[in-house]
Amino acid sequence: MIDAFRRASAGRISAVIPYYGYGRTDKKDQPRVPITARLIADLITTAGANRLLTMDLHAPQIQGFFTIPVDELTTLSILNQYFKEKALDNLVVVATDIGISKRARDMAANLGAPLAIIEKRRLGNTGATETLNVIGEVQGMRALTVDDEIDTAASLVGAVNTLLEYGASEVYACCTHPVFSGPAIQRIASCPVKEVVVTDTIPVIGNKKLDKITVLPIAPLLGEAIHRIHTGLSVGAMFE
Repeated sequence: MIDAFRRASAGRISAVIPYYGYGRTDKKDQPRVPITARLIADLITTAGANRLLTMDLHAPQIQGFFTIPVDELTTLSILNQYFKEKALDNLVVVATDIGISKRARDMAANLGAPLAIIEKRRLGNTGATETLNVIGEVQGMRALTVDDEIDTAASLVGAVNTLLEYGASEVYACCTHPVFSGPAIQRIASCPVKEVVVTDTIPVIGNKKLDKITVLPIAPLLGEAIHRIHTGLSVGAMFE
């Protein structure tokens, strides 16, 4: 599509990719594996895109893989507003691992809640994880886990079970990208999580719709960003 626009002499091509696939392959963490996040960046740039608009990259340094401007939006304002309206009392925001702790800290500050962090480690290159500890107080509190995406939901189920074992009264979860691959829906359905709140960077359709899954729209956020890009206004000012 980008190549077709370029060959049709488009004056400017902005690629809007809400979910940047392969974002987790941003480094060589095992022998003989590709850095696919960089490869996709090269393909998009070579095809002729002049700018990229995306949301909540798995790792912010992925922006450096591009030689064109990258605007990374965040859905924190959307998720914050939703949970502010729910007005959950005795709330603690929980980062599902240390890597997501900054995002969770920002959300905790916005909601006026304390922060806890689940310390875990990945086992090999299989995606499996082992929970080591919960840093912070969750006993008797409503826990809200924060992550950038839910893929197979194995990490989500592990986090929910760990928090309940540590004494949380109930657990909510939120993320930006509902990948929901493989057994994710079955795991969420049988998991004791109270509610899973996601956005529609990836459509949640068909049998992926569950009563406990709430989908929030990103269209207003994307629309405002696209308007600002094409009128020369600041995109960063949206989050000030």
